[in-house]
Amino acid sequence: MYSVCSVGNFWTDTPIHFIDFEGNATSGILEFGVVTLLGGTITAAHTRLCRAAGRISAEETAVHGLTADGLVTQAYFAAEWERFAGLRAVGPFAAHFAAVENSLLRKIWPYVRQVPDFARPGKETTEWGPWIDTGRLYPQLFPQLGSIRLEDLVARYDLRGELDAAARRHCPAERRRYHAALYDALAGALLLLQLLKRPELSTATIPWLLQMSTLDGDKRDALQQGDLF
Repeated sequence: MYSVCSVGNFWTDTPIHFIDFEGNATSGILEFGVVTLLGGTITAAHTRLCRAAGRISAEETAVHGLTADGLVTQAYFAAEWERFAGLRAVGPFAAHFAAVENSLLRKIWPYVRQVPDFARPGKETTEWGPWIDTGRLYPQLFPQLGSIRLEDLVARYDLRGELDAAARRHCPAERRRYHAALYDALAGALLLLQLLKRPELSTATIPWLLQMSTLDGDKRDALQQGDLF
């Protein structure tokens, strides 16, 4: 087990915004889900469908259930600037395999306005990241785990009942399933809580989580040394 660093705010002291997007670089973001964690619990959840910016293939619709015709009355995701910039100003973003969410977000807005750099306490940045990434944390902390797909981790840690209960509170009735953005964001958030409630990780800090969420040794070293990239 990796040692937990003691520099920076404990994970319970700072809002963590767990994000999931449905869509891709061609279609644009078709749906977003955001779950905010603070003090070891879910404190807020938001979701919305978004108008397609490009073609949605039949294969994609088969996965997430969204069509261009069904989204034509929705506002484009770009209307959400104030929401996402505001969230990033108060806490780091998180995702399950965050490179996807980061790429889609940066395709709309390459940079955020000046915000706290939660990897380097006391400093500021215009980057959306670095992200807390459960898709990287789990295999690094538990290398013998096996599949780290979202659904498989939820099943392995027996979180499906808690997930469905949270979905009934927060998700639209027709979007309480995997590959619906808020449902997946809730799944990831519960996985992060499950991880951080382990006794050996209960005092984890935000900078440590951000460091452990990268597999790139040079980037991790830069984060540890306080010189991001």
